[in-house]
Amino acid sequence: MIPPKFKTRLDYDQANILMQPTFIRVVDNIRKEAELSQWEISYQEINEPFPSYILSQKKENKIIETNVWLICFQVCFKEFSLNQSQPVEIDSQLFDESGELDWQRLETKTQLLVRQIFNQ
Repeated sequence: MIPPKFKTRLDYDQANILMQPTFIRVVDNIRKEAELSQWEISYQEINEPFPSYILSQKKENKIIETNVWLICFQVCFKEFSLNQSQPVEIDSQLFDESGELDWQRLETKTQLLVRQIFNQ
């Protein structure tokens, strides 16, 4: 996995604003979903190609592993996919009309994506 390339300088600047709060919301929502589900979770720290964590979900004989940053990228970017070859664009709906982070939209999108991972 390679880090995303940004379509515009504004996308890069907004990603700098979004990524830390998104990471925190993703990890918190993973914790909440794990508490409500039958999945056992753990994290493994990795450093290549950049520092991240691998979420391992275990249930009976099934194990699913997901890079936490990939979840964050799906939250932050429009139509992000693992095999993204085109520059990424920030989901501008995560910002209000004054350019501030819209915390409710961030939380709603994060919850939706994390639930999808647990409902696989």
